[in-house]
Amino acid sequence: MLGFKKTILLISLSGFLTACNDSNENNSSAEVVQPVPFNPVEATIADVHQSIQTKGATCVQIVQSYLDRIEAYDKQGPTLNSVISVNPTALKDAKVLDDYYASTGQLKGDLHCVTVLPKDNIDAINMANTAGSKALIDNFPQDDAYIIKNIKDHGGIILGKANLDEFAFGFGGSSSHKNGGQTKNVYDLTKGPGGSSAGTGAAINASLALIGIGTDTGGSIRIPSAVQGLVGLRPSLRLVSQDGIIPLAPTQDTAGPMCRKAVDCAILMDSMTGFDHSTSSNQRSDFDRLAPLLSTESEYKTQFSVPTTYVPSSDNTLKGKRIGLVRALYAQPNNTGALTEDGQLINNAMDQAIAKLTAAGAIVEEVNIDDLSTILSTYSSLSSYEFKTSLTEYLKSTRSIFQSYADLQKSGLMIATFNNYDRDDKTQSFIDGYHLNTVVRAPHVRGSLNKALDHTDATGQLTGTSYDALAYPTMHALAANLGRSPSAGTNNRLSPFSGFPALSMPVAQVTSSTSQYPMNVNIEFLAREFDEPTLFKIATAFEKINPVRQTPVHTPAL
Repeated sequence: MLGFKKTILLISLSGFLTACNDSNENNSSAEVVQPVPFNPVEATIADVHQSIQTKGATCVQIVQSYLDRIEAYDKQGPTLNSVISVNPTALKDAKVLDDYYASTGQLKGDLHCVTVLPKDNIDAINMANTAGSKALIDNFPQDDAYIIKNIKDHGGIILGKANLDEFAFGFGGSSSHKNGGQTKNVYDLTKGPGGSSAGTGAAINASLALIGIGTDTGGSIRIPSAVQGLVGLRPSLRLVSQDGIIPLAPTQDTAGPMCRKAVDCAILMDSMTGFDHSTSSNQRSDFDRLAPLLSTESEYKTQFSVPTTYVPSSDNTLKGKRIGLVRALYAQPNNTGALTEDGQLINNAMDQAIAKLTAAGAIVEEVNIDDLSTILSTYSSLSSYEFKTSLTEYLKSTRSIFQSYADLQKSGLMIATFNNYDRDDKTQSFIDGYHLNTVVRAPHVRGSLNKALDHTDATGQLTGTSYDALAYPTMHALAANLGRSPSAGTNNRLSPFSGFPALSMPVAQVTSSTSQYPMNVNIEFLAREFDEPTLFKIATAFEKINPVRQTPVHTPAL
């Protein structure tokens, strides 16, 4: 009997050892990670990190792949004219990150080796900050803008500087800089790129960099995003520091992310936000432009409801999201009662998008905005009121030979359209207009938008369940012919007039009689002040069920 038990024990032990050996062999094979090569075309931040962590590519190789694409497509081939300058230390910066990863086994941050292309009105050392103007080709900043420093601290690599409408004014995408000129739409080279963040939009669409930064005074992030098939966020005013950004109208200006994927914009926002103690941050305690600046990180996080991260959870869905559809902001018939072809295509794309949102569990209801026509027709941008004085203030902080707007005017290097900005701020018309658009405008617009979002009537009484966001088309037309500004409409005014965040993202590629290529249509979501997290939740979830973005045919893999 004892021998029988011993035999069973030996068999059991043999089986156990065999199982262990099988397990070890399985574990051994599981530990053999196959290198994942890096392809910059349509790459994501996750793709970069996967290639580095599997030893499929080094950071130097990744950065070089983007530099090769800039060389091949920006000044040659389709000649996109989207990049004004390339960072001379980009490869050196990449080598530093490779050494860091080799020594620590860790990524430096959530932007480790992510190539970032900011608009050329944002200070970044080693490159002139020109605003696309030949007058500022020697304006080399003494330090990085606050947001650029933050991005570098998170491991990001500033790849270069992007072309723009000169001094960020306009939607056509052209500058006088010798390396600038007219930026093209990557989908159709005969079409305009939108503006003023034209170069950023075109370069990110063409995968000349992974993610980009634009600035938006009245639509300059969202318009190029709409015609280039990108996700573009205009953040809540005051959230992102304006330090080191050449101003157009500081009371309306803000920088924001432009990306091919919503989640990458969310990751970038984590690095763009943060308390800045500088006097040019515009991080004020109240929406009033004269309110005192915040004094501590704690104040900043509390007053602006800054989350730990803007990146939604991976299981985020649209189920239960409440969206107020502003049908009054659709493209409208002309004087003859007919819609243009562009208007019809955009409205159809919007209706299809709403159907998909609803099918995914979102609750979409039509909503009205009080005094909408008055808001869009009575008020105006502050650029003609603030550009002259704010540019002078910026120039005084630089080593430029020009120290004021007047200096630039005397030089003869300013573009002619800016003569209209040489206004006398002591005239009654200037005083009245500035008061209207700084004192009267914000409470009116913010009040009307909050009523729509809260679903209340004029007396403040609830008329239904509140909404997470409002939705409407970003533009009323498709991309215009090259050299012309698109017929954007006035929807882009709601966010800058209120300071509320707005996210524009692709909903469809449509076939137009004006182009042999599919053209992009974007929807815009607007949320309450500092509620960017909700916008990213909607955008990332919608992207999953409606992956419409197309890769441009003119800039394939090398």
